[in-house]
Amino acid sequence: MNQTQTRGLPRWTTQTILYAVLLIGGILMIIPFVWMLATSLKPAKEVFLGNFFPIAPTLDNFQAVLKKVPFARWYLNSLIVATLSTLSVAFFDSLVGFVLAKYEFRGKNVIFVFILSTLMVPTEMLIIPWFILSNSLNWVDTYWGIMFPGIMTAFGVFLMKQFMEGIPSELLDAARIDGVSEFGLFWRIAMPLVKPALAALCIFNFLGNWNAFLWPVIITEKMDMRTVPVGLAFFSGEAGSAWELIMAGASMATIPFLIVFLIFQRQIIKGIALTGLKG
Repeated sequence: MNQTQTRGLPRWTTQTILYAVLLIGGILMIIPFVWMLATSLKPAKEVFLGNFFPIAPTLDNFQAVLKKVPFARWYLNSLIVATLSTLSVAFFDSLVGFVLAKYEFRGKNVIFVFILSTLMVPTEMLIIPWFILSNSLNWVDTYWGIMFPGIMTAFGVFLMKQFMEGIPSELLDAARIDGVSEFGLFWRIAMPLVKPALAALCIFNFLGNWNAFLWPVIITEKMDMRTVPVGLAFFSGEAGSAWELIMAGASMATIPFLIVFLIFQRQIIKGIALTGLKG
């Protein structure tokens, strides 16, 4: 009898229990999502019957939502804001992280600590100054007004700095000898070497901007400038007890999450592992 069996449960038993717990947890987490999809396919008369799955599935609820509100425009707004914000974060956070990691200059540590200290400030405390600035510069109901607070992130700078420090300085010196410019060192040498961290940052930032609610609901007044979460919140209030319409709108709002996860699930898992291991 081996040491594992004498001290506790056999290894296969432990793994079976762990997999069973994970399976049960996964099922419990996916039930609300399945219920949302099922309700979105139910006719209005079936919503309060108590059946989990629709008896006579229909797509009329999705058509009704698209006719009642400019859902396609909300999708476009969210896509523009999330995409541009993600591109900005990917470039500027990486650039700042590279400078802080690979260059020596007076006050570098002070700047880095100042950047990290912004993580301690709750977003709610910044809403009023942001709005005053946006209103004074006529940024209300504009794409720039929605996305300017997220064009750079302190977490992104911290993450990219940690990974940039792992790039050998000798490699950069060799590139300098070959005539590569300082920006070329960043763009041609450093960026390809930190692709896993960059992919994780882009994915999390895109999903975070797509799901943002507090700032977009404050800075947008016109219906056509609302993002998907904001528009869906207002539509839920207008729909009242029409749960089949609310669930249809919520189902359409989750499509980007599913697409991003299905396409980039490996990068998401790798990014979670990297952010937990790199220090």
